[in-house]
Amino acid sequence: MSDCRICELNATIADQPLAERAHLEGHWRVAHAWSALAGWLIVTPLRHVTRLAELNADEAAALGPLLADASAALAEVVACERTYVVLFAEQEGFGHVHFHIVPRMVDLPREHRSVNVFHYLSQPEESWVPALERDRLAEAIGAAIRRRR
Repeated sequence: MSDCRICELNATIADQPLAERAHLEGHWRVAHAWSALAGWLIVTPLRHVTRLAELNADEAAALGPLLADASAALAEVVACERTYVVLFAEQEGFGHVHFHIVPRMVDLPREHRSVNVFHYLSQPEESWVPALERDRLAEAIGAAIRRRR
């Protein structure tokens, strides 16, 4: 899919930084997002899928446990109070199904909670969690997911 950024990343995953491959398992990939909020994860199928209803039985069966394990890993690594799990997949170039697992920290400002947490995804690149920190978090989160498996 030349117009799908997620498929491009999936096709070159071995060449991507650790943040893009925090956890690879079966049909799914967990990555640390390009965001201004540490621990923001993206869970995406390795196969191009544009609607949740397109998941095959194996992909669907693996999804719930992976979302739960990634949420628990976030709580362990970044000490978040809870996590938000969101699927929109409507931004240009990102129509491929992907789930945002967002850590909701105790001190997250009220005006950036719930759907307003996407404020952290729309910040300029200089505000993003630095690449080395994304890699560090991805390694720790991936290890925490694997301990739960």
